[in-house]
Amino acid sequence: MPGDHWSSAIAKASRRLIPFLVLCYAVNFLDRVNIGFAALAMNEDLGFTPEVFGFGAGIFFVGYILFEVPSNLALHRFGARIWIGRIMISWGLVATAMAFVAGERSFYLLRFALGIAEAGFFPGIILYLTYWFPREERARIVSLFMTAVPLSTVVGGPVSGALLQLHGLGGIAGWRWLFLIEGVPAVLLGIAALFFLTNHPKDAAWLTPSERRALEERLTQEGRETKAYGLHDVRQALTSLRILALGLLYFCIVIGLYGIGFWMPQVLKTFGLSNLAVGFLTALPYLVAAVGMVVAGRHSDATGERVLHVAVPLFLAAAAFGWSSVAGPLVLVMVALTLATLGIYAAIGTFWALPSAILTGAGAAAGLALINSIGNCGGFAGPVVIGWLKGATGDFTAPLLFLAGSLALAGALALHFGATERRRAHGRLEAR
Repeated sequence: MPGDHWSSAIAKASRRLIPFLVLCYAVNFLDRVNIGFAALAMNEDLGFTPEVFGFGAGIFFVGYILFEVPSNLALHRFGARIWIGRIMISWGLVATAMAFVAGERSFYLLRFALGIAEAGFFPGIILYLTYWFPREERARIVSLFMTAVPLSTVVGGPVSGALLQLHGLGGIAGWRWLFLIEGVPAVLLGIAALFFLTNHPKDAAWLTPSERRALEERLTQEGRETKAYGLHDVRQALTSLRILALGLLYFCIVIGLYGIGFWMPQVLKTFGLSNLAVGFLTALPYLVAAVGMVVAGRHSDATGERVLHVAVPLFLAAAAFGWSSVAGPLVLVMVALTLATLGIYAAIGTFWALPSAILTGAGAAAGLALINSIGNCGGFAGPVVIGWLKGATGDFTAPLLFLAGSLALAGALALHFGATERRRAHGRLEAR
């Protein structure tokens, strides 16, 4: 039976590709946000103010955004195996070079260069997953892939805290050891990707001929269906109001995502904890989030519902951030930050099932990259605003309320997008 063949092909692809991609993305996210841990010592060593740190954290996204669409189009043209490997080797080298930051100028320059090096990795993987998994599987698959982010912090938090303890070894500061050691895995995994990844099912020697044929036929049929009502070329994707709306929604989500990633260690540090204790406590919310996002993705696929699976967790995260600003004792702050982290990650895995359902071909390469580019403007704006609010007020109350407002707006935008798509499905709006 053809259905049995493509089901077995999907199961094999899941077992082969997802664990490797999870590992790659875990390293990617850790290299992007480990300055949150490095800052516990780096800021004092180099005399960085909250404004300087916030700008340096955010300028990464300027380089990232500028090269995002071209990088994803290059992946579509040259193939995921070569391009993903190239991206990983490039960012690993830059991430290691962060150990040599000597002041504001080098901090800004290397963060900007890291953004250029990483450009195209995340939307490239999302595009790559559409080459292998039909849309009814994607919330689950993307959620599994994105468990890399919370899991990278579950492991990376304690590891980063421990690496800071190497301070003085060989006459080198602990935060410099952190960058030196955590940048190397990306280079090694990038080399491995050149040999391990398979561009398309038709190229997979590890599938049987029947499995390759059945999966290719299923995905080709889906591509034709999506082309009929969705966006399939670059111009359509880059000018579509539907894509711009999803980009704005993702912008608000990313403010919360990186707000908590960059600043949670410093929020917890205000309770007088050691760097190692901060590392372990930071891991707890992400462990809960890893489980929650997989459960949410599976439930979304099982029910076929997407919008509420995005909006409701975002409203939960908004309320939790608001509560964390007035929670008081450490235990209550940890509960609030855990709920906020859970809400963000439960929403974000299902979010990417929305654009992948209306994009195909070169349009998918351009559209997914554009959404990620617009969204990651929030990765620049969020840290800068939070740094300014922290510097102006002297505490984290205003920054946490800012994160709450951003995620509440994201939830409202998700509901609006869902309502618009329902009207379009009933023929009351034009296809674009």
